[in-house]
Amino acid sequence: MTSLTIHGKTLHWGERTYIMGILNLTPDSFSGDGLMQSDSTPDEFVLDCNAVLEKARYFVENGADILDIGGESTRPGAQLVSAEVEVKRVLPVIKALASNLDVILSIDTYKASVAEEALQQGAHVVNDVWGLHADPDLANVVAKYRVPVILMHNRSSWAHAEIKERLGGRYVGIPYENLVEDVKRELMDSVSIARSAGISGDQIILDPGIGFGKSVEQNLELVDRLDEIRELGFPVLLGPSRKSFIGYTLNLPPDQRLEGTSAAISIGIDRGADIIRVHDFPYMTRVIRMTDALVRRGSN
Repeated sequence: MTSLTIHGKTLHWGERTYIMGILNLTPDSFSGDGLMQSDSTPDEFVLDCNAVLEKARYFVENGADILDIGGESTRPGAQLVSAEVEVKRVLPVIKALASNLDVILSIDTYKASVAEEALQQGAHVVNDVWGLHADPDLANVVAKYRVPVILMHNRSSWAHAEIKERLGGRYVGIPYENLVEDVKRELMDSVSIARSAGISGDQIILDPGIGFGKSVEQNLELVDRLDEIRELGFPVLLGPSRKSFIGYTLNLPPDQRLEGTSAAISIGIDRGADIIRVHDFPYMTRVIRMTDALVRRGSN
């Protein structure tokens, strides 16, 4: 596990931290950055592809190596959407980005049909928040197109969701026998599914799933112990940006979590994160580059 080439770009693991920018094509993102706006009725939403392209271009100009495009909110209590709705949201954007920007595109979906259409239109990576457990066909789609896959750990359960208007949703009371060991074991279960479908090990990236079925304290522990996830032998993506564990720790809403996100990112990089998934450019690019300068001096 030394490098991975995606869309003609080689990611050299350990040399620097790569940056994934978040494009939420939803009306109900937890972070308040959803790019769909309400139209005439609460059930109708419109998407301005030009505005999305402008935001994506800004991300790339300010350091994004990867753009992660999602059409369904994964916040606690979010409304599920059909594959048809998801495709309608993401495909025009993926087409536009693929035609206008030279950047790696990731489709954030757990649905095989959505992933396949996105890959056909120019996406290069599949980012599955359910680690190939939600749709039994998704692993085969990834293998068919020979693309990298991000496998996230997820124990989210609406029965354990607690939502506060100012701070948003968090999970409470989801049992773990041993947090890190349970996460490691379940991530390796996802790896087994991937390999059984024919996905090679060098195409697999792991994500411990910060904010997905973990309490505030458990999220804090996972960030601090990320090096133990890295020891599984795969590159690791960390996504703490604006998450509720920061909000509940600092008692701050999503739009006031820059400093908390910066702290989590810095610790995550020190513990071995290879990719950081963020909302806020260029602020987090600066944090990431400064942290790299401090902790990766021997790699450059």
